Amino acid sequence: MIPDRCGQAAGLPSCRAIRPFNCSTATMGRDFRGGGRGGGGDRGRGGGFSRGSGGFRGGRGGDRGGGGFRPRGGFGDRGGGFGDRGGGFGDRGGGRGGFRGSRGSPRGGGDRGRGSPRGRGGPRGGRGGGGGMRGGRNVVVEPHRYEGVFIVKGKEDALATKNMVVGESVYGEKRVSVEDAGVSTEYRVWNPFRSKLAAAMMGGLEDVQIKPGTKLLYLGAASGTTVSHCSDLVGPEGIVYAVEFSHRSGRDLLNVSKKRPNIVPIVEDARHPHKYRMLVGMVDTIFSDVAQPDQARIVALNAQYFLKNGGYSVISIKANCIDSTAAPEAVFAGEVNKLKEEKFKPKEQVTLEPYERDHAVVVAQYRPPKKA
Repeated sequence: MIPDRCGQAAGLPSCRAIRPFNCSTATMGRDFRGGGRGGGGDRGRGGGFSRGSGGFRGGRGGDRGGGGFRPRGGFGDRGGGFGDRGGGFGDRGGGRGGFRGSRGSPRGGGDRGRGSPRGRGGPRGGRGGGGGMRGGRNVVVEPHRYEGVFIVKGKEDALATKNMVVGESVYGEKRVSVEDAGVSTEYRVWNPFRSKLAAAMMGGLEDVQIKPGTKLLYLGAASGTTVSHCSDLVGPEGIVYAVEFSHRSGRDLLNVSKKRPNIVPIVEDARHPHKYRMLVGMVDTIFSDVAQPDQARIVALNAQYFLKNGGYSVISIKANCIDSTAAPEAVFAGEVNKLKEEKFKPKEQVTLEPYERDHAVVVAQYRPPKKA
């Protein structure tokens, strides 16, 4: 037979060992011990029925704590489980992970918490979510000083281009329709945080050398985000030769070009322009965003093949990709000197702060005509 806790054989009566259970006097560790601040109360520290550390509702496991059968767990306020600040279904815990999250259900109800429909992950949160560019009749579209670019004036001003494919967004950008004399015109908002060319415009570049009718060679086209705006900008009279090396991004670029007949997608390495020399004609401008250490050489090679004399090159330089140990200003100066050696004459340079860190855009003219 197995002795019980009193040393008696199991099944035999023992004196004073068997007593009626009373949760106020039971002595089974801290789980069920009573106390002034426990007992399922509001602010006790324990977890059991009282100051204990693990029971159903006590102390910090009561309204402000507690959790299941562990300290700071279950149904209470600050603990995990179902309570206030924990991770369960209630107040502050409900907030981040539960059903009703607020900074506390009593304070914020179910709508305004961090995990609720209007919180960080809700339908209106995050980058590029719903909202933005509202205004209806209050939105006014004005021409920018760059030909083919517009300013959408509303609650917040934004750059835009006239949408070549009405009703279609390329990367989830906002669209604004304006009616004038019964004719509706649609514009696509151009986000400078997602396009280095737009960031250069916002940075005060004097002339981007891209306008309606321009023949443009775009190196480093990626998924076609900026390329689509260049397509709007050059219009049906212009053409954009978009070169991208990555096959994954090239698929997205192909899908963009299916609806835009003025884009010629080329999935090839920009270091070898002879491979696509049969596809590209002479161009007015080269825009480069390849972020490679030998970017100046890549631009010069393509200029020798395709850029007309007196044409322009617009180069986005990422300092960290060229020399991560040197100061960005020194890197930019070094790239400008390389361009000078390749018969380019620098015209202007702007930094892309605050849209991009340690980036600059340099505009240079290729083989400029000699002054008489």
